[in-house]
This record gives sequence, structure tokens and C-alpha cells, in this order.
Amino acid sequence: MREYKQFYINGAWVEPTTANDFEVFDPATEEVCATISLGNETDVDKAVAAAKAAFETFSQTSIDERVALLERIVEIYKRRLGDVAEAIRLEMGAPIKLASTAQAFAGLGHIVEAAKVLKTYAFTEDLGEHRVVKEPIGVCGLITPWNWPLNQVSCKVAPAIAVGCTMVLKPSEIAPLSAYIYAEILHEAGVPAGVFNLVNGDGPTVGTALSVHPDVDMMSFTGSTRAGSLVAQNAAPTVKRVTQELGGKSPNIILEDADLEAAVTRGVLHMYNNTGQSCNAPSRMLVPRAKLAEAEAIAARVTETMVTIGDTADEATTMGPVVSKIQWDKIQGLINKGIEEGAKLVCGGPGLPEGIARGYYVRPTVFSEVNNDMAVAREEIFGPVLTMLPYDSEEEAIRIANDTPYGLAGYVQSEDIEHARRVAARIRAGNIHLNGASGGMDVPFGGFKQSGNGREWGAHGFTDYLEIKAIEGYSAA
Repeated sequence: MREYKQFYINGAWVEPTTANDFEVFDPATEEVCATISLGNETDVDKAVAAAKAAFETFSQTSIDERVALLERIVEIYKRRLGDVAEAIRLEMGAPIKLASTAQAFAGLGHIVEAAKVLKTYAFTEDLGEHRVVKEPIGVCGLITPWNWPLNQVSCKVAPAIAVGCTMVLKPSEIAPLSAYIYAEILHEAGVPAGVFNLVNGDGPTVGTALSVHPDVDMMSFTGSTRAGSLVAQNAAPTVKRVTQELGGKSPNIILEDADLEAAVTRGVLHMYNNTGQSCNAPSRMLVPRAKLAEAEAIAARVTETMVTIGDTADEATTMGPVVSKIQWDKIQGLINKGIEEGAKLVCGGPGLPEGIARGYYVRPTVFSEVNNDMAVAREEIFGPVLTMLPYDSEEEAIRIANDTPYGLAGYVQSEDIEHARRVAARIRAGNIHLNGASGGMDVPFGGFKQSGNGREWGAHGFTDYLEIKAIEGYSAA
């Protein structure tokens, strides 16, 4: 069993102010796999003070120095990819193939992209005799979730380092192991003391302490809409910048002219990726009413023949457990709610999958004949549960797609790309995927409405870590 009880503050591993052990569970076995410590306000104060002091010098480093630093981080991260993948497998139950090829590589990709963007990024712009300068905003509080742990850590840390900010990271206490390894990687790469700090803890204590801290200049939060709202409220008295990547209930519109077999197959498998624990999962599949029965049959067949549930250490496993007993109970409650509300259960349902006796595994479930007022169509389930909603006209499909408080992602399927583009233009969401396309690390990620504000990834991910200064008369004679 692993013990990660220290925090990383001012370039060193330090003991918590007060001993407060917290057990981390492997969701595949329900057994304790690690122990960490939960921090408090005093630990946050120490980390913020270190970050504030480091900002004075790190904010003045050259682009070349920061590029070199990011490139050193990349090389060490590559060497430790196996360690990162295994930590993610243990902490949140990702099958080892997914943990290796997607989860761990996502964290690496954001560092590579940040270094690439930094080499040509324009920090100044001349407007006649005046100059506009983009400067690092200061000390950043970073709060990250458990579902894509290093993807979310890295898409915050990498741009912050790139532009010259300093930071305090609070990773999810549910899945903190990979973040600990990330800190080791940054330490070995020679990130200057105080630039990156890590304090483990829960949201009400460490998260709140960061959000209210007068010396924190911006908060970047990824997690639930409820928790994101609390971060913003706590940050409001100090008027710090708050960026949020929150929940979603993304529509997947299969248009009349789509290849139904390909579109449904693609949508079902995407929904089950990461056991449905993705904020941009295509959880509402909108299908022409006349094709609903055929779509149901395809979804059932894909679920029964293309999903392998089992040991997360087995390369053949494609779906692991959900992250915790709390999540499992929530998902079970919503599956039962769907049945109670009259949705048609196409496959799956409540309880453990066949042959599984332990672990927080969920039966991959498809509901059909769902209307957009049902709980399974309104609430973010965050598990392998797909809802199929019939529609009678394209206008109705677009209306249903936009009838949600969320706006993170949308999906449109059509054999006619111009048709897909026209529908995509009417979906109120930050990321629209046409016919299964997925953006790279250079494409901005973020949402409309209650899915958040601000954008992460690539050059757009630099923006929220920068302040704009106008120097008037800069080049006047």
C-alpha cells in the first residue's frame, strides 16, 4: 500500500501541519490502496506564501527558459508514463489500457502543446505608438477532479508555467496518487521552488481556503456545477478571476441522413468510454422516431458484444468500475428512477454486472423512449448510462438538444457534412463534434451556460492565466 502523506511546498516535501490521514480506495477491489493526508488552512497559507514569493522572479523569466523547463518536464514524464498509468488505474479504476493510452498520455500531451504554443506566442501587440502587453496573472489556485486526473492537472499546470504564473494545486482527494507523481516529475525537472505547490485536502477545507485567500489571484476549477458555484461565491469578495469547467448533459443528434449503424455504434462506445465518467459524454442520443427501434437493437448489440467488464489490470478490459461507493449508489438511484419514470430499459439495469462480485461496477445501461423531462435526461449521471430520445422533426431535435442548463459538448451525425454543420451552428455548447471527430490538444475546451466559463487547452488555454496591460505612448518620439 502506498503512503503519500507529505505535501509539496516551496520545492520540498513537507509534513502536514496536523496529522489527518485519509484512505484512498481502489474501486475495482473496494480495498484501501493508499493513505494520504488532508491539509488545512495553515498548509494552504504556507503554499500560497511560497507561490507569492516565487512569482516575483518566475514571472520575469524568459520564454526560452520556460520552454526549456517544459521540455525537461516532458522528458521525465515520458520516462514515468508507466507509473502514472498504474496510479490512475488504482485511484479511479481506469482499465490499464485506457489509463496507459488515454489518461496518462493526455497529461503528457498538454505539456507538449504548452511548450509548442509558448515558442511563438505573442505576449505583446503594438497599436500605433501604444503597446499592449500580456502578463502572468499571479498566484493561481488549481482544483482538479478525479475522473481524468492528470488530464485536468496538466491542462492547468502547463499553461500556468508557460506564461510565468505560480500555483497551488489541490487534486481530488478521491484520486490523488497520479498528482503526487506529477509533483515528483516537476521536482526532478527543476521547477523553481515555490512555482508549483501541492496540498491534498477536501473541498470544504482546502478548496475553500484557496478560493477565499487574498493572495490567490485566480482560481481554475474543474468539477461539478454545484461545487464550481461555491468556488465562485467564495472567490467573489476578493474579486479574483474564476474559470470553471463543469458538468454536462451532451446531446448526440443522429440526423435522418446519418449512417444509423455507424452513428449509434460510435455514440454508444463513446458513452461507455471511461465508464461514462466524462463531463462531455454524449449521454442523450436523439434519434428519428421512425428509426428508434432499429437504433435500440444496435445499442443493445454493441453493449452486449463490444464491452468487456473486468479486472482493471487486464489489457482486454474496456470498462472498469465507477470511482466510489458514493458514485455507485447515485448511479443506481438514477437507473431505478428511470425505470420508475417509465423509460424503456433496452439493456443493463440496476445491480452489479453478471459475474462481478466486488468492486463498484455498473451494468452498462441503455434507456429508450425517454422524454427530456425525465431525471435520466436532465441530470448528469456520470456513469455508463445512455438515454435515447425520439424526435419527429429536426427543429424538435435542436430544441431538445438545447433544453438543458448545460452546454459543454454536442454531437451531430450526418452523411452530409454541410447538413451537420448547419445543425452544429444551432447547438448551444462549447465543443461540437461532427461524425465522431475529436479535437486535438490545440482545440479550446470549455462550455456555455452552467457548464462553465473560460477555455482550456492549447493557445486558448493561456488566456485565463494572463492579465492585459496597455502601455500608452510606448513608442512616442
